Amino acid sequence: MESPLRNHIPKNCRLIETLRIDPQRGAVDIKRHLDRMCLSAQKLGFVFQRGFITEKLQTIKTTKVLRCRLTIDQAGAVEITQAPLAPTQPEWQVAISAQRLTSYDPWLRHKTTQRQIYDDARAALPPHIDEMIFFNEKNHLCEGTITNVFLQLKTGEWVTPPISSGCLPGVLRARKLAKRQVRAKIITAKDLENCQSFWLGNALRGEIKGKLLLG
Repeated sequence: MESPLRNHIPKNCRLIETLRIDPQRGAVDIKRHLDRMCLSAQKLGFVFQRGFITEKLQTIKTTKVLRCRLTIDQAGAVEITQAPLAPTQPEWQVAISAQRLTSYDPWLRHKTTQRQIYDDARAALPPHIDEMIFFNEKNHLCEGTITNVFLQLKTGEWVTPPISSGCLPGVLRARKLAKRQVRAKIITAKDLENCQSFWLGNALRGEIKGKLLLG
């Protein structure tokens, strides 16, 4: 079925993948990244040249860990930028955004440049806050500005919000689901407040322990 977004795509919209380039392993999780981009391209009507993109990524050689940003436009034009990846702090201070995501917003399922609410929230982070997380209109937990979230409930079970709550199908999230390290489950504010452990993460930076700041 054709996505309803196809008729409402801004001219400057691009699909995005942010990859970790490792000196030994090259582009980490490249298959999952390109699978996700390919699926979004199919649904949104973007031209996707998987072989060409793969070749360009595989030519990147480095002696340091890099942050690589891959984007394509609707015609399939590819842009790749890269920069050294700064070390990630082992624990992030996390606050809850007063803004609410809309669970049925189809843009939340695709990693694109149509992400103003995240960019604005990240640009406005106070100096002592590392990440902002969002709930949706049903008061269900969604995700952070650049991370998916993972909770260990009182039962000991590890869970992450389902896509239906309004979050990106992250590459790290997909890997953890495939390994059955977490289960997709609707997460309430009470679950978050009472959880045993709270972590965030993405494919670029890995898993990061979160310290939730309430009030």
